[in-house]
Amino acid sequence: MDGLRLLAALMVCFYHYTGRSGQIAQIWGQSPKELFPTALWTSASYGSLGVQIFFVISGFVICMSSWGRTLGDFFRSRVARLYPAYWVAIALVTAACFVLPSVSEPLRLHEILVNLTMLQQPTGVNRVLAVCWTLWVEMRFYLLFALFVIWKGATYRRVVIFCCLWTVATGLAQVADNALLSEIVMQDYAPFFVGGLALYLIHRYGGDLLSWGIVAVSWMLGQYYATITLWDPAVTKVFHMRSPYLILLVVTFAFASVAVVAMGWLRWANWRWLTFAGALTYPFYLVHEHLGWFAITVLHRRLHLGAVPTLVASIASMLVIAWLVHRLVERPLGPRLKRALKRPAIRLSQ
Repeated sequence: MDGLRLLAALMVCFYHYTGRSGQIAQIWGQSPKELFPTALWTSASYGSLGVQIFFVISGFVICMSSWGRTLGDFFRSRVARLYPAYWVAIALVTAACFVLPSVSEPLRLHEILVNLTMLQQPTGVNRVLAVCWTLWVEMRFYLLFALFVIWKGATYRRVVIFCCLWTVATGLAQVADNALLSEIVMQDYAPFFVGGLALYLIHRYGGDLLSWGIVAVSWMLGQYYATITLWDPAVTKVFHMRSPYLILLVVTFAFASVAVVAMGWLRWANWRWLTFAGALTYPFYLVHEHLGWFAITVLHRRLHLGAVPTLVASIASMLVIAWLVHRLVERPLGPRLKRALKRPAIRLSQ
């Protein structure tokens, strides 16, 4: 699972560096379509589907990590896991914007402070990190799962009911055409989370018709929403019209790869470097876009390094920064923040 997470992050990274038009052409000084082989920028345009892979993995991992835990435990674990690296990424990207504003305009102080809460999406504030829209999606999933499952304790029955009700709600939201309902239900992304939840049930209890049926329905709905949102190049800012068959293939890979892990067919792949790779994934995902653009600008346009060496060096440098954030921030501060949050929880329970 850790290896899949890093693969998904690298897919998104390639998409942000070489698979789209618009601002990235200004970063490189010319279109990636002219700088890289056709096979590279064509395949990179499908890298945005790494987000869908993340969501399937998230459904699986959140269900696994919350099993047998209280609501307070779940809240503290999520805060300690997400915020330390996120705050550092905000600081790093903001500093980079002041150093080289041509990459991205620095936000005003009042906007940066709202970004520290991770609530900039619903409040309509400009984002320091463009990729943080996925964190808002994740947070809504956490809230729904906490309210309907973790509140009374995760069980097979509660998770199945939650999956079924959420799936039905996506259809109702489509028909109702209500902005608030759509924001809560997230019909574009719900099938991926639901599929991940069902796959964890299969991992924990074994496969049955009901759980596999939830996975199958989620896969069918997921490929539909992925296709209609990613097909049009005018909307998605890619160089060409993506093939719906390749979108279907990547979505199928998202479900199938997590299913292979859930079935235990990859227990033999317990290499230590995979755990290390998984630890780098979250900080790498946070910093790779804007800091990577900063690296590309310096290496390619200022130092005149070739396009391919610049691409390799930029990705490598983002992995190094991710390791430093994990080693110097996440590992020491995460446990401390978790312990600090436990003290008010004790007082609230009195």
